[in-house]
Amino acid sequence: MAEIGKDLEVAKEALEKGGLVAIPTETVYGLAANAFDEESVLKIFEVKDRPSFDPLIVHVSSLAFAAKIVEEIPESAEKLAKAFWPGPLTLVLKKNESIPLSVTSGMDTVGVRVPNHPISLALIKSLDFPLAAPSANPFGYTSPTQAFHVNNQLGSKVNYILDGGNCKVGIESTIVSCVDNKVVVLRLGGLTVEEIENALGRPVDDIQTSSDKPTAPGMLSAHYNPGKKIIIGNIDHNLKKFPRARVGVLSFKRTFKNLNITKQFALSPKGDMQEAAKNLFGSLRKLDTRAVEFILTEEVPNDGLGRAINDRLLRASQKK
Repeated sequence: MAEIGKDLEVAKEALEKGGLVAIPTETVYGLAANAFDEESVLKIFEVKDRPSFDPLIVHVSSLAFAAKIVEEIPESAEKLAKAFWPGPLTLVLKKNESIPLSVTSGMDTVGVRVPNHPISLALIKSLDFPLAAPSANPFGYTSPTQAFHVNNQLGSKVNYILDGGNCKVGIESTIVSCVDNKVVVLRLGGLTVEEIENALGRPVDDIQTSSDKPTAPGMLSAHYNPGKKIIIGNIDHNLKKFPRARVGVLSFKRTFKNLNITKQFALSPKGDMQEAAKNLFGSLRKLDTRAVEFILTEEVPNDGLGRAINDRLLRASQKK
């Protein structure tokens, strides 16, 4: 298992030597490496068992640093960055030669963001290179929102885990492409489409959140699965179809009688969407440890942050 701690100097030294460090962000924990060092970047793909066609997000300290690794920052991107950075927004822009093609899976664009977590921001500011950092979990599995999630799955393969506590947002960043004079949402996440459009002062040009040839992380149709089969629908109806000893339940607000309390989780008993998002991945991970064969779940109200939650549930239910 890896060492878990809060020592920025240990994390910095590991990264400068080409190692991998798990870092906390407001969204999920990331598996970080020097984005300028192709050999270090390739370690991320190897440790995660991540396909080479799925690009990585590059984490920087500021909009000014982002400008150093891309060809240009269009007006739309600058407007969004000033509104939401640091925060759960990734901007896809045309990269320059400083970013290796291994980071972008051979594409001429790169996803860039400034994470809103004081520990990771302090670390990034102390480095003279940006950090490539997808979620710190085996590819396709539910993303980690606590340090011990990382250690349980990748501990022996990571040089250090920087502990920043529980992630406040709990689902990944929203990804927005600002290329060719168009603003396109490529992944729903911790920032709502409505918030993006309000900052832009106009509707986005398109929403494209699923592809077998992803142009951004998290676009594959099968993703985020905790290991058990997930069935989305009317929970009351589905509880009648399976022996209760075989199922776990992940609901939006409710609990269910005659079902073991340790095998059911409500994302937010008070119906708060931010709380539901924060609890999503952790609850799925807990249910994966229970003696159940199926996880019965339901869609949450499909507006605002609920769209991102439903997106994760749908992808988690797909066969890999």
